[in-house]
Amino acid sequence: MATELPYDLTPELAPLSWLIGSWEGQGRLGDGAEGTEIFYQRVDFTEYGLPFLEYRAESWICEEDGTLLRPLTVESGFWQVDRPRRDGDVGPGMVPADVVPAYRSAEDVESLRGEDEAFGLTATITHPGSMSELYYGRIKGPQLQLATDAVLRGSAAGDYHRATRMAGLVNNQLFWRWDTAAAEEHDLEAHASAILDRMPDRSEGRLSPHAKRPR
Repeated sequence: MATELPYDLTPELAPLSWLIGSWEGQGRLGDGAEGTEIFYQRVDFTEYGLPFLEYRAESWICEEDGTLLRPLTVESGFWQVDRPRRDGDVGPGMVPADVVPAYRSAEDVESLRGEDEAFGLTATITHPGSMSELYYGRIKGPQLQLATDAVLRGSAAGDYHRATRMAGLVNNQLFWRWDTAAAEEHDLEAHASAILDRMPDRSEGRLSPHAKRPR
């Protein structure tokens, strides 16, 4: 099935286009069982006319009724279709990309689709406390799966060895789950999950950029 290209969108972002925008909702830490802490989260996927999405997730510990109690964490990074680097791509650093993109149309992007009808996906995510993750995975329609290829931890980071993430659209809501392992010999365990609603635009939502955060 050919991927559809939304109007005026960088062609390589077509497989990720369903993520673009702002999302807010509640989740639970751990396995989500009764009694686990509840958090409220805002996630933004933003495009800038380049072949990647900027990702930012801001989370707060909250009451069951949604009352925000205190900040939980913030993470940020970049998501894009996984493919070999081309000479005309942006970077390293501020080296500009060619004016003509490597993939100029949805038909060009189709060459990146695998035999399983999925596209390769890569994401870099940075956390407070000197920790960064490099993920690789697959995205097929409105569903994606990622697994860490590398984890970079500084002296301020806690024990964290590997992780997986999955997300998908169900009835126009974004469902996601994050599993982690603290050490190589540990199995993956449920770390957090949430169900988020799409905001009409970036000015909407309780944690919108223009909303006042409680302190």
